[in-house]
Amino acid sequence: MIAQPPGPTLLGFDVILVGSILAGIAALAVLFAIYAAITIKDPMAKRVKSLNARREELKAGIVNSGAKKRTSLVRRTDTTDRVKDRLSRMNVLQQSQVAAVQQKLAHAGYRNKELAVVIIGLRAVLPIAFGLVAGMMIYVVEYWPDWSPMTRSLAFGASVFLGYKGPELYLSNKAQKRTKEIQKGLPDALDLLVICAEAGLTVDAAFNRVAKELGRAYPELGDEFALTAIELSFLNERKMAFNNLAYRVNLEAVKGVVTTMIQTERYGTPLASALRVLSAEFRNERMMRAEEKAARLPAIMTVPLILFILPVLFVVILGPAACSISDALIK
Repeated sequence: MIAQPPGPTLLGFDVILVGSILAGIAALAVLFAIYAAITIKDPMAKRVKSLNARREELKAGIVNSGAKKRTSLVRRTDTTDRVKDRLSRMNVLQQSQVAAVQQKLAHAGYRNKELAVVIIGLRAVLPIAFGLVAGMMIYVVEYWPDWSPMTRSLAFGASVFLGYKGPELYLSNKAQKRTKEIQKGLPDALDLLVICAEAGLTVDAAFNRVAKELGRAYPELGDEFALTAIELSFLNERKMAFNNLAYRVNLEAVKGVVTTMIQTERYGTPLASALRVLSAEFRNERMMRAEEKAARLPAIMTVPLILFILPVLFVVILGPAACSISDALIK
């Protein structure tokens, strides 16, 4: 048999083989993009489902009474009950700690308060698990034999610390992202509330309308406004619904809106004028934040300019002169 000549190579790799692999990956990416575009889902479907569940819970809380009412308002599971019992036996479950974790869960967008017990349990279990894995990898298996004793001790301590602070860091990161998204859409939401108030809608109807209008652009804010509208319709005290909104969102602007709504409900002051003033203030704050970011841009661009742009510029400018000098010296 006559051996086939080898194909062209680049840096020791067969160009035809590498090109075929890349073409296959590109084709799979195109098929995945087409599938994602065809099977697009409504982002509000899951949120509407959770809000309907909250509506049913509030209905059950109004119909029932006493302990049965409290039981219906809290979504309990066998897992959280078992975790709570074990943590109570270990005397590590404090009510103040549970309340703090519940508020962090609310800021991150989690409605089920019983997850606070799971978070506290993870903070007790993950350091042990991470410590055992790190100890096996560092001291028993010696996966990194070149590490010094100090480096090994620091890596072991960092793994244990990461196991303890990991759930809290995850909640804090998610809460910060959610707060930023709510902060972006709050001025537009207040403008729509002003329009709804001047049109004669009630407060709960105005919140519901704003939630529908801004649900796709700002789903987090639409979710909070829709839940507030539901609570305004079912709770006995309307002040409680506004306080729940301030409890769920870690934002001073939202707390100001809540305070304004409570005062207008109590004293009967015009709602549209107060919201118009708040909207103007929030828009000024957003403009100031944009100006602050623009003012920081030259300082941030200094390091990339020095590292990546100036060396290339020097090569382009001084390269021909250096070549001419070297040719003259050689001759």
